[in-house]
Amino acid sequence: MARQIRAMRGATLRCKGWRQESLLRMLENVLEVGERPEDLVVYTAGARAARNWDSFDRIVRALQGMEEGQTLVIQSGKPIGLFTTYADAPIVVMANANLVGRWAVPEVFYDLDRRGLTMPAGFTAGGWQYIGTQGIAQGTYMTFLAAAHEKFGGTLAGRLVVTSGCGGMGGAQPLAVTLNGGVAIVIDVDRAKIERRVRTGYCNRVCEDLDETLRMCQKALRDRAPLSVGLVGNAAEVMPELLRRKVIPDIVTDQTSASDPVDGYIPAGFSLAEASELRGRDLTAYLKKVFQSIGTHVEALLAFQAAGALVFEYGNNLRAQAKEAGVEKAFEIPSFMPRFIRPFFFEGRGPFRWIAISGDPEDITRIDELVLREFGDDPYASQWVDLARKAIKGEGLPARICWLKHGQRSRLAMLVNEMVRTGVLHGPVAFARDNLDGASAALPWRETENMPDGSDAIADWPLLNALLNVACRADLVTIHSSAGGAAGTGVSCGTTVVADGTPAGELRLQRTLNAETSLGMLRYADAGYSEAVANVRKAGIQELSLGGSQGKGAARG
Repeated sequence: MARQIRAMRGATLRCKGWRQESLLRMLENVLEVGERPEDLVVYTAGARAARNWDSFDRIVRALQGMEEGQTLVIQSGKPIGLFTTYADAPIVVMANANLVGRWAVPEVFYDLDRRGLTMPAGFTAGGWQYIGTQGIAQGTYMTFLAAAHEKFGGTLAGRLVVTSGCGGMGGAQPLAVTLNGGVAIVIDVDRAKIERRVRTGYCNRVCEDLDETLRMCQKALRDRAPLSVGLVGNAAEVMPELLRRKVIPDIVTDQTSASDPVDGYIPAGFSLAEASELRGRDLTAYLKKVFQSIGTHVEALLAFQAAGALVFEYGNNLRAQAKEAGVEKAFEIPSFMPRFIRPFFFEGRGPFRWIAISGDPEDITRIDELVLREFGDDPYASQWVDLARKAIKGEGLPARICWLKHGQRSRLAMLVNEMVRTGVLHGPVAFARDNLDGASAALPWRETENMPDGSDAIADWPLLNALLNVACRADLVTIHSSAGGAAGTGVSCGTTVVADGTPAGELRLQRTLNAETSLGMLRYADAGYSEAVANVRKAGIQELSLGGSQGKGAARG
């Protein structure tokens, strides 16, 4: 019988302190809200929370038995040892899916994974920071909002968005489009994924017929009414068919798990079962079918772009896979990151999140009210919290995502720590973030694409981010490498800090969260963005690298 994991709720401690207990509940929570928890898979095609169930059980036992002043070391989802450090040192440090450069290729990674020596960790899966589809919801909303401002007068009302991928990350797309007033068709070959998004409130309807889907969407477009339809189908078949019918959407993108061609992208003409059978029988033949489909898919996106649609890749390595498949013009499709999101990093703003370790939704409600009170003049905070309270259903431990900026993160966290101390909240609160943040990621085909100084492939920044967070005594610090189909394409850092109501907790929160956003702003200032330079100096950050031409208002790339 498949194991089912549910995060502990309430005030009962199984560990010897709330810092350890909080991280244990975070580990349990990523499986409670995961896409395929029976296989330890949290999201994407195979990003896991632990290497195997034996490793999971040993991690749990280690967290439960740890004494104050010990640090647990984890290598790609496998616990290695407990080390004597300091009372305020990190509880957990981990490194996931990292390979030496020359060997960082898919075939080597998959072989090592099959041999039980590493694991695909995604970003927030292996780092125990995933909070369900909500974790990507605001960033997706902001991406479509930026697209609406760029081309459609600030709203998607009366506009059609066609995309694909309705899993743990892509599943935020239908809600993000409707929150911007638009109509979305989200294609996914796996009906169960769409049904889950309907069940959790992210998507309005599921449909298996393209004609019926188009009829529903055309009516909504005429009425300028928001609507999202999950269409069961394959993007490599549906996109060309839309072109044949001369249906040109206003926006076209994709969030399939194309970064993992083995497990993440189903080729055209195959059911899930048929794909699994061929994959197991003849992987070479299977991958040939996958890359043919990705090529067809991206050729359709290029045709939509030529026809006037706003087309962008949504961070899943689709263009690189298409280039591998022979689509020479794949990179004529822009990435969402430099086009819509990067300017937020110039002020230290990014995908900040918090999780109520008590399991009591009232704790999140009270923090929502705190955000509205403290940051009511910041629309990216206050307007989003208002939207999220109405539109987003809870999954797992109560949580919230909110793109707060430099200074706001530490201020909120310290206020929450005081609420924990005084009993206003029912238990500790864990603060974390997506790996997509200012200095925390080096992905030349996503976060760091087209940097003005050419530093796209410099991986020092996320490594420095991790080292700095250890120095600041964050509770969990992890260094991730992109693996599987995206092996060798990126490095990132994940962080969790727990507000446990103690003075030591307040120091950890203040130092870590200010250091993270400061380093993020410096990363972009160092690359030559004049807006980031100005924000660094306005914030009084002690920079040492901006004295040359970069520090004199270098042009934004």
